[in-house]
Amino acid sequence: MNTSSTHTVPGPIVLFGSGETSPSGRKVFDRLLSKLPPSPRLALLETPAGFELNSARVIGRVAEFFQQRLQNYHPLVETVPARQRGTPFSPDAEAILEPLLQADLIFMGPGSPTYAVRQLRDSLAWHYIIARHCLGATLALASAAAIAISCCALPVYEIFKVGDDLHWKEGLNLFGLYGLQLVFVPHWNNAEGGAELDTSRCFMGQARFARLMQMLPAELTVVGLDESTALLIDPQNGQCHVSGLGGVTLLHTGHNHPGYAPNLAGSGLDEIAEQRNGHVHYYHNGERFPLSEIGPFRPYHPQANLPSAAWQRALQASQAEAPSAPAGPPPQVVALVQERQAARQRKDWPASDALRQQIAALGWDVKDTPNGPEITQHQ
Repeated sequence: MNTSSTHTVPGPIVLFGSGETSPSGRKVFDRLLSKLPPSPRLALLETPAGFELNSARVIGRVAEFFQQRLQNYHPLVETVPARQRGTPFSPDAEAILEPLLQADLIFMGPGSPTYAVRQLRDSLAWHYIIARHCLGATLALASAAAIAISCCALPVYEIFKVGDDLHWKEGLNLFGLYGLQLVFVPHWNNAEGGAELDTSRCFMGQARFARLMQMLPAELTVVGLDESTALLIDPQNGQCHVSGLGGVTLLHTGHNHPGYAPNLAGSGLDEIAEQRNGHVHYYHNGERFPLSEIGPFRPYHPQANLPSAAWQRALQASQAEAPSAPAGPPPQVVALVQERQAARQRKDWPASDALRQQIAALGWDVKDTPNGPEITQHQ
């Protein structure tokens, strides 16, 4: 079989600032599961909490949430106990990773970001996750997992609990696949410390976070995720959607453009952006914006970049599930749709019309809907 011509349609990526099993989180998962096949298969990865003695119980509570709160979808929920390398429950132990290959949705959440990075980097589990995502599975990442998939991961517990000097760790860099250098910071608006202790910015506080920002390389974007809030990113249609009780902050560094002046007085973010030749966006619950606002998204070709054995195994599992599944739009069309969304966002209607014509010339139609663009092939 020649896989070089295989068109992949990546699934949505959903990041939670916290509250993934709260009522606001349930609303997000309700939206996600409604778009999955009947009785969807859910794989819950235990790795971020794998160092804890009760890690099975930690992920078990999430499984109960899906089984009890979303029972109308009749999900088949399986946990993946990929806890620690060098043990029978290793992220490289193929025997326990089968649910990843069958999953319609893959979830990772509570635990330690740095532990998750150490266990998953270059592991078979991570390769399967990427492959399955490229073949359409939804990735839902919360708390520790959201930090771990950053290009630079914030070592929260090492700094906040242990007292280590301020530093960053190299992350799993999921969005590096798409040419984006992103740092995710959940608990962005945390207020547990009350008036006496600033615990915002994932327990770092504004002053300490400003110093951490100085340690980051240029040309990246920090994505701040408020608590009980999710950011839904759809690489296929190039759209992002904020859902929850708070909002999402984009702190760009290394580039600037006029026209964005959110009211962030007292947050210190404008000063950070100015120091790093950047700018700030803030999006409230319910708002949508093009993926291009996060950065210049480029298609990813898993068959050329993943280990061949892992990609072939994931591809075989996918084809065994749905041998007649229609092919999605090729990367060139997806890129044009995203470019058109950016043109519409800046109200450049001539450019938008010209891009629609280019898309049509390639055999595809784009329809604008309240949920973002829908891409269909000419009949």
